[in-house]
Amino acid sequence: MSKINWKSSILNKRKTMKDAISNLEKGMNRISLIADDAGNLVGTITDGDIRRAILANLPMETLVTKFMNKNPIYIDSNFDKESVIKLMEKEDIFQVPLVDKRKKILGLETLQHLLKQEKLDNPVFIMAGGFGKRLNPLTNKIPKPLLKIGSKPILERIILKFIDRGFHKFYISTHYMADKIKNYFKDGSEWGVSIKYIHEEKPLGTGGALGLLPKSEIKKPLIMMNGDLLSEVNFNELLRFHNEKKGTVTMGISQYEFQIPYGVVLRKNEKFIKIEEKPSQKFFVNAGIYVVDPSTVHEQRGNSYLDMPTLLNDIVKKKYTVNVFPIHEYWLDIGQPRDLNRAKENLKE
Repeated sequence: MSKINWKSSILNKRKTMKDAISNLEKGMNRISLIADDAGNLVGTITDGDIRRAILANLPMETLVTKFMNKNPIYIDSNFDKESVIKLMEKEDIFQVPLVDKRKKILGLETLQHLLKQEKLDNPVFIMAGGFGKRLNPLTNKIPKPLLKIGSKPILERIILKFIDRGFHKFYISTHYMADKIKNYFKDGSEWGVSIKYIHEEKPLGTGGALGLLPKSEIKKPLIMMNGDLLSEVNFNELLRFHNEKKGTVTMGISQYEFQIPYGVVLRKNEKFIKIEEKPSQKFFVNAGIYVVDPSTVHEQRGNSYLDMPTLLNDIVKKKYTVNVFPIHEYWLDIGQPRDLNRAKENLKE
């Protein structure tokens, strides 16, 4: 029988997408077990199910039964560990519910629990060279990635999130006040990881900085992230998505809602139809988190400025695929003082 805290993953079938997202974010098992009132398994929801529902523009009030996996793989409580590992690897799944003959939920097994945490050799590239001008005067004497949220700098919180997920090979791009970042993190040994620095003599943009990486060391898909972001995104799921979709680049996108502060007039020529009072519009925005295949890294020269929008557009023009990965987890771009204050408040909550 599983020793995992599986009960926290159970969600009643009358719950909504909003409830499922909350359940996934609060839990550590990366799955919601959808149950009827008797506690019997009727479906499952994983990260991918949520993201597909978001891309389909389903509202947050959608019942979980509308987008859950209605035919999940499950095992009985007398499972053999090796057989279950082979099953999970064959089906490319990371969690499997335990049920009895009536499909009553008895527990949960995860591949991570069965194999324990494995180290991931995929490199992580964090962009930390910006001037942070919008946060002046806070950034007059300290680079933005070293601004503290609670007791830890933004950049340290980012690195710790990756470490929790098994990543250990880090590259940090520096420019503004580079020595302060290097003196804080040094070679990463204090955190049990390897940290190397990619110094930009002049700002090269996110795409341009890729060309400064030691190409012989980039042999697996690289996760790249801006150093002024806080997010609970599941990096393992992001990497799995990239490998599954076989694109050249995967871009993380976050849903942004904008409310028009006025009543919007709908008309047909001169004829008034109606007023919509302060309507909201939703857009997907670039979240500043990417997975990049080694071939793309190797092609970059690093001798001129290149931002990511230009690089991505060039990749698409060459008929290569750029996929998008919707981030439903907590995500905050710390660009202005109000964002920094919001991050501090969120930490307290």
